[in-house]
Amino acid sequence: MGRNNEGRAAWEGQCGGVRIALCLCLLLLPMRLFSHAKVMVGADILVKKHLELLAGKRVGVITNQTGILSNGQHLVDALLEQGVSVVALFGPEHGIRGEVPDGVSIRDGMDTRTNIPVYSLYGKVRKPTAQMLQDVDVLVFDVQTVDARFYTFISTMMFSMEAAVDRGIQFIVLDRPNPTRGFVADGPVREDRLRSFISLPPIPITSGMTIGELATMINEEGWLAGRKKVDLTVIRMEGWKRSMWLDETELKWVRPSPNMKSLETAVVYPGAALIEGTANVSEGRGTDRPFEYIGAPWIDGPALAEKLNSYSLPGVSFEPIEFTPHPEEGRVPAVKLQGERCHGVYIHVTDRDSFRPVPMGITLLYVLKADYRDRIQWRTSYLDRLVGSSEVRKLLDARKPLEEMLWLWEEEIGEFAKIRARYLLY
Repeated sequence: MGRNNEGRAAWEGQCGGVRIALCLCLLLLPMRLFSHAKVMVGADILVKKHLELLAGKRVGVITNQTGILSNGQHLVDALLEQGVSVVALFGPEHGIRGEVPDGVSIRDGMDTRTNIPVYSLYGKVRKPTAQMLQDVDVLVFDVQTVDARFYTFISTMMFSMEAAVDRGIQFIVLDRPNPTRGFVADGPVREDRLRSFISLPPIPITSGMTIGELATMINEEGWLAGRKKVDLTVIRMEGWKRSMWLDETELKWVRPSPNMKSLETAVVYPGAALIEGTANVSEGRGTDRPFEYIGAPWIDGPALAEKLNSYSLPGVSFEPIEFTPHPEEGRVPAVKLQGERCHGVYIHVTDRDSFRPVPMGITLLYVLKADYRDRIQWRTSYLDRLVGSSEVRKLLDARKPLEEMLWLWEEEIGEFAKIRARYLLY
């Protein structure tokens, strides 16, 4: 199928809707005179240069399996070797070792390696309690996240900052790279009424920021409860540039969650994860390529691929695919459409520099709704929280043109860019 008129109009609308994001990219992207560069993460810098911040203090560490130094040693082990008094560990979603499936509550326990108490921040309790912090003088946050507002590690950090305010203790964030570079802000800014654990700060779907920059923004913009400020210290990285993909840093990819299997997953995730807002389309969980495979038993894969390709979205092609979701061995919760043969598309990123995941995700929802209106089912409130706005869903249901949806957030991104600029550290 050639590029149709609707596809051309939608693409023109998309160009406008992401113009500011593209301008940010072009203005900040230096010529790549490097192939790979050595990056020292915040954990490296803390251990090498700033242990005085922890001297004589009882330390709580919020971390998981991603909290490693550039040499592969875990932060907690490095701190203990240096004689730091680590008295409590706090695990976000997926647990301290990152092995618990998505959405599963986690209990408190004891770290078998260090015999340090481990408190879960993903279950009935999502904010450290006064009892958890009664013996803690300083909280250290060291978790690798991905650039998506609804990735819950950001919310865990925000709630932990609030807990630190309540106890009057210092909060230290060890900065880590944005794995998909650090300048593309895109998608609707989260509406106030859609504030939830999967969309806590009022930011776009992608912010183009590091976790340390986000912490500073959250603190200074008065987004903590009661508009209070925590005693915040961000330990910056050394050697990181905003134009770097994670595989250009010499840092190892460690899955931040079971289904964030690779950098390629992180590239498509901010857009493809919107499929989680459907009840009966698989986002590829239970396959080798979660979020890169999209499908359902009732979808015509070749037709869907042809329709999506007619929009000529930059940096991506869609290939027909068949797959059967199965949970990984030992995983208890069922995955969506488990054991059912699904037909759909493989989201094949051909040029990650020009690819924009959020417009891709909206386009995917648009085509599915247009072609399978009687089959596709929304998880309405969840979809709205993922997008950060109910307007996209309403426009989809009203059969409005695609370009209307892709223009929705242009003004918001412009305003966000002004705020964002005040907190960039690199």
